[in-house]
Amino acid sequence: MRIVIADDAVLLREGLIRLVAENGHEVVAAVGDGPSLVSAVVEHEPDVSIVDVRMPPSHTDEGLRAAVEARTRVPGSPILVLSQYVEVSYADDLLADGRGAIGYLLKDRVSEVSAFLDGLQRVAVGGTVLDPEVVAQLFARRRRHDPLATLTPREREVLALMAEGRSNTNIARHLVVTEGAVEKHVRNIFTKLDLPPDDEQHRRVLAVLAYLRPSG
Repeated sequence: MRIVIADDAVLLREGLIRLVAENGHEVVAAVGDGPSLVSAVVEHEPDVSIVDVRMPPSHTDEGLRAAVEARTRVPGSPILVLSQYVEVSYADDLLADGRGAIGYLLKDRVSEVSAFLDGLQRVAVGGTVLDPEVVAQLFARRRRHDPLATLTPREREVLALMAEGRSNTNIARHLVVTEGAVEKHVRNIFTKLDLPPDDEQHRRVLAVLAYLRPSG
């Protein structure tokens, strides 16, 4: 994969460069501020960008705003955001365009190398990968009139694991059920959310987005 990395912390940025390079990927640009990220995405159109939420000058949400702008300039450009803390409003902003190819992980997850690289790959191919803590807090924000009320508790559990970017095989292993049972739950979820037959990955992204957005 061709990767852009945006993080103003030099040590973390260099660590990410080394990590992805050692696993066979190419870093086409490594930058330390939002405008440079946007420029790098426009110039290189990478397979995925790794972006820190907080960058100069205010160290609040410059990275996020730059990521949103980059996806406007290069529609659907895959973005994996890293954050020190769960900041739910940022995740909402990233999910707003409905295109998928978005990840939001806590920086602590980088130390889980295989899981981090797997998440990076899933985002690059159009998936949605969210940290379990982000999923929990987004779900907690759902209001009383839940459009997903027709889902059974098990279907909600399966959908929550889908939101973490897990495959059916991984979900089956986690829940200690057969893969066939998971596939049945996934089909039921698609039916109840009125997602007609389409590309499987696309429907998974739409189902996850429906699950994570606060209900109106």
